[in-house]
Amino acid sequence: MERFVEGNRAALQECVRQHREVHVVLGNEACDLDSAVSALALAYFLAKTSPAPQAAFVPVLNIPRADFALRTETRFLLRAQGIPPASLIFRDEIDLGGLHRAGLLSLTLVDHHVLPGADAALEEAVVEVLDHRPLERERAPGCPVTAEPVGSCATLVTERIAQGPPGVLDRPTAALLHGTILLDCVNLSPAAGKVTPRDAACVSLLEARFPDLPARHAVFEALQAAKFDVSGLTTEQMLRKDLKALSGDELLLAVSAIYVDLETFLRRPGLLQDLDAFCQARGYAGLVAMTISFNERNEASRQLAVYSRREPLRSAVCRALEEASAPSLQLQPLPSPWSCLGAYAQGNALASRKKVLPILRAALGGPGAAGGPEEDVGPPPTPMNSLVEDCPLAQAVPPLCPQDVLERVSRIAAGQPPASPK
Repeated sequence: MERFVEGNRAALQECVRQHREVHVVLGNEACDLDSAVSALALAYFLAKTSPAPQAAFVPVLNIPRADFALRTETRFLLRAQGIPPASLIFRDEIDLGGLHRAGLLSLTLVDHHVLPGADAALEEAVVEVLDHRPLERERAPGCPVTAEPVGSCATLVTERIAQGPPGVLDRPTAALLHGTILLDCVNLSPAAGKVTPRDAACVSLLEARFPDLPARHAVFEALQAAKFDVSGLTTEQMLRKDLKALSGDELLLAVSAIYVDLETFLRRPGLLQDLDAFCQARGYAGLVAMTISFNERNEASRQLAVYSRREPLRSAVCRALEEASAPSLQLQPLPSPWSCLGAYAQGNALASRKKVLPILRAALGGPGAAGGPEEDVGPPPTPMNSLVEDCPLAQAVPPLCPQDVLERVSRIAAGQPPASPK
């Protein structure tokens, strides 16, 4: 796998130079771990087994390279398997439209099956689909479609590889698929409502072929910790990682999910300048930061910060949040270092962003007040397996002890077996 990924760029350039087919395996626009690993593993399998070796099989991560820093769990797992970001090809580094117009493009879609409107011209280049969502549209008879209701698209890729010639599956590919299925299916926990028998069977198959794969709980905990690890991100990246925008009466309000506690966030050097710059650069009149963090017993804690240089807007948003009754957020004011920022502890930890957004829409007034415009901004947020949006997963995740996680992460990265749980 490592050599295949490292050689992708050269293979792509050689095919373009010689006017030969380029077969792109493209994940979805969220570019979460499932999408990225499915694209890499399937492209690797096709390259190893295709009867048409003159084509280059190229996995493409469907985000700009600059946004990859936001995909912390994907970066972690790929790095652990010896795949550096420099070896990957991102959407802004390949001209799919140009390849298609030149008659050189074949396209396999993984973890999605409908291209966005901006890519509509590429639909006729699609030659195969693997997805685990219900089909929204039919494909031409000559285009094979695998759409099965499993917990992870990586399960479908694993099944495909397992049906192929023996010896194609190597350990790095198995480790990528193994970790992805475990994260998507919440460590195969039935309580989370994500896992199917086929997901569990693929995890067992991978473990049977590679008995030295780390223990499931160690893999899941390390990936879950990496997903919420924003320590290496700038403030701008933290705000963009999971961002929505609400439009009101001639203004925009940003709403960001932040995966550290509010005290830590407010202590970031230069935070006020960063908030100013973030809003000014994107035309936001204000920003609501909704933080979520977990204690050693995996109990969620939520806090809110309302920032705006426009005092009437800030006061209106704060008042709406304080007085909300459907649901009540049970807010308690916290000390704020600046007059332009209101801070709160949120007593109702079950009130996720999905439940707070209608309150904010109403506070904005204007034509969007009653369920009006709301849009994702920038890269789609990494799917959080509904941890932030009211799923039984909140009851299914094992407690994360930072010291244990760091030790397990180090062992996984070094290819060592995990230490026994304390």
